[in-house]
Amino acid sequence: MKLFPYRRIVVVGTTSSGKSTLAEQLAKKLGLDFIELDALYWEPNWQGANVEVFRKRVETATSGQRGKSEDSSGWVVAGNYRKVRDLIWPKAQVVIWLDYPFFIVFWRMLTRTIRRAVTREELWNGNREAFWVHLKLWSEDSLFNWLFKTYWRRKRETPTLLNLPEHRHLKLIHFKHPREAEKWMLSFSDPRGDLS
Repeated sequence: MKLFPYRRIVVVGTTSSGKSTLAEQLAKKLGLDFIELDALYWEPNWQGANVEVFRKRVETATSGQRGKSEDSSGWVVAGNYRKVRDLIWPKAQVVIWLDYPFFIVFWRMLTRTIRRAVTREELWNGNREAFWVHLKLWSEDSLFNWLFKTYWRRKRETPTLLNLPEHRHLKLIHFKHPREAEKWMLSFSDPRGDLS
């Protein structure tokens, strides 16, 4: 198994591409903090946090003050929020881009939304998804509406962002199918050598 030397990692991709799942698994495997931007942004009743509050939370989370142990010196961030990109990307070493086909992302969103609606799974700060809201494709509250609005935009924007001078220090790991990400996750070990 190969070593993975990076300790500050950002996972990006369109909604329902699996950013949080991969980021959480990676953080656990490497012994790093897992930072989910949705959890820092969403207040109760699906109210978005004030920009200043959100930025302060992200700054604190990525400053190393949240470490679970003394040797926890890094993090894996899941999310695309442009409001805080300038706080995260300059500190990051790697961007993992989940750039999956539309039909895969759409299917994942559909099944995840149904599951969450049926199980009444609590997400962040007591929020739960209501399936019928998402079926209103014309509504700004619908995740399907959001997917259609952002899927192709992210495919265009991500390479442009990575080519900016301020982001040229970032290594890109680009996955075009979930199988690639799964295979990759099995291919490396933690640099501390304490993983099974």
